[in-house]
Amino acid sequence: MGEKQVKDRPAGDGLQAFTRHVLQDLRALEQIIADGMIESDVQRIGAEQELFLVHRNWRPALKAYEMLAALDDPQFTTELGLFNLECNLQPRVLGGPCLTEMQTELEGLVEKARRAAAALDLEVVLIGILPTLRKSDLGIESMTPEPRYHALSDALNELRGGDYEFHIKGTDELIVRHHTVMLEACNTSFQTHLQVGPQDFPNAYNIAQTAAAPIIAAACNSPLLFGRRLWHETRIALFQQSIDTRSSIDHLRERSPRVTFGRDWVKRSVLELYREDVARFRALLGAHLDEDPFAVLQAGGIPRLKALTMHNSTVYRWNRACYGITAGKPHLRIENRVMPSGPSLPDAMANAALWFGVMKGLCDRYDDITQVMQFADAKSNFNTAATLGLRAQFSWLEGEIIPAQTLICDRLIPMAETALKAHGIDAADVDRCLGIVDRRVRQGLTGAEWQLRSYAALPGRGTMSEKLNAITGATVARQKSGKPVAEWDLARIEEGGGWKHTFATVEQYMTTDLFTVHEDEPVELVANLMDWERIRHVPVEDNEHRLVGLVSYRMLLRILAEGHVTERQQRMAVREIMRQGKDLATIPPETTTIEAIRLMRERRVGCLPVVRDGTLVGIVTQRDFMDVARDLLEAKLAGDGGAG
Repeated sequence: MGEKQVKDRPAGDGLQAFTRHVLQDLRALEQIIADGMIESDVQRIGAEQELFLVHRNWRPALKAYEMLAALDDPQFTTELGLFNLECNLQPRVLGGPCLTEMQTELEGLVEKARRAAAALDLEVVLIGILPTLRKSDLGIESMTPEPRYHALSDALNELRGGDYEFHIKGTDELIVRHHTVMLEACNTSFQTHLQVGPQDFPNAYNIAQTAAAPIIAAACNSPLLFGRRLWHETRIALFQQSIDTRSSIDHLRERSPRVTFGRDWVKRSVLELYREDVARFRALLGAHLDEDPFAVLQAGGIPRLKALTMHNSTVYRWNRACYGITAGKPHLRIENRVMPSGPSLPDAMANAALWFGVMKGLCDRYDDITQVMQFADAKSNFNTAATLGLRAQFSWLEGEIIPAQTLICDRLIPMAETALKAHGIDAADVDRCLGIVDRRVRQGLTGAEWQLRSYAALPGRGTMSEKLNAITGATVARQKSGKPVAEWDLARIEEGGGWKHTFATVEQYMTTDLFTVHEDEPVELVANLMDWERIRHVPVEDNEHRLVGLVSYRMLLRILAEGHVTERQQRMAVREIMRQGKDLATIPPETTTIEAIRLMRERRVGCLPVVRDGTLVGIVTQRDFMDVARDLLEAKLAGDGGAG
């Protein structure tokens, strides 16, 4: 998330002062480039690994600070959510054993995190979106309590002027509103960096844009959110919508979201990206800025360009231009933000090797990639890859239409292999890493496909929560094995940990696919719904989906038990028989199972509508608790060796 030593969002004179600092830094960067100060005789690579922290029941654990204390390692830092951490790898020169060195360091850091987590009775998960996350996990109390995050949240909320709206459609559809920026914390990634000289930057950046689609298709690992099967790389849609400050009326004019693929190719200089971002996006964060970059340059030093860097950190390009200083020399690099975390460490390093190789290979072949690729095609490919993964088909160079698997296996992997070896990367490392990608893509088994196939193969009687727990538990177990995802067997239901992990709160198993009626509709419709769908309770909603009543089969029995109805009863509306007001018992989704059972027993009701802010979100019935009883009985009998 970048610089953390911030104050609240600047306003008035503070906004003007910060903007002047940004503009001054931008002019200083222009001079640094013009004077030939940017390092261009060496190329380095780097990476950042983000991860989730979960309890043994596979639910997110708000334990970032406890983990940092246990780790006591400056390479680890916080992220937006208290259930996230990030570790930063050391930059190293592209060449020789750099891939093995990077993988060894990555494995060491993740193993260190696993040991620290185990001491806290936690687990570490490398996955694009944690399947077991629920909307109730994403309140402001789950945000890391550091000034940067709260200032960023306040600024985005102010610009947004209302709740955040999400609409993502895949196999299933997700339509949801949320009041905080915390849905951004659902995403974790494996971000790779490639240092580029200033003269080479425009073409290299355009090539990164071109390569984004096949890289996503090969690496996708984020198909599930809130139990919905959405995009193969749902992070792309979710991240953009989670910090989109545009309202629906803004779509009548052309405005860019802060998470963006971009609007056009870079034509001459990296400065185009910085200038566009300063022109299009208002400052969100402020800080104490005491550096005069021109005074630093005049004194023979290298300015940090803190204001420009801070502003850049709040504009989330999927390929981001970065300025930094290494060993006293300023440099430029491209940060690739498209790859998700996981599914395994060998897969992550294989994805990184593929990206480095494709970048080098295309740069070696094309002095100007824009002559053989339309920007609109690169952008369309990006969205198609995020939606469909390896099932995508791309508009590639020279207008060729080609399936993702063919492009990756027959074109890009051989090109990446040649380029990496030509640039001095150890041949055995290249073969090992690219071989992992090749096997994964030829089998069509990305992390996203593994999750979707596991979900489909899990027993039909299992609840959604049981399936999501099983996928998460199986992911952790297989990551510890060190095998790439192409060698994973599908998740098994018992890997979720059983009923104790599945029925803690009603949100985990409540029915959300509901049949409802309006209070003005005839009672006859309710009777037919109960008959057709084999249900015993029908909620009553108003036009705003607020719960206003409930009709049960017992209420209908009072009318229909005699086998005939009067003319008045034929015309009876739902409002005349529904339970409402104080007679209607409801619960929020966070209610524990024990409390729900107690309430049903006290109120002598067979179901409880689940309501959030007056809106109906689900229902739990006595039948749901029969599932709990079934699992308890099976576990008891198995523990006793059968019948007593």
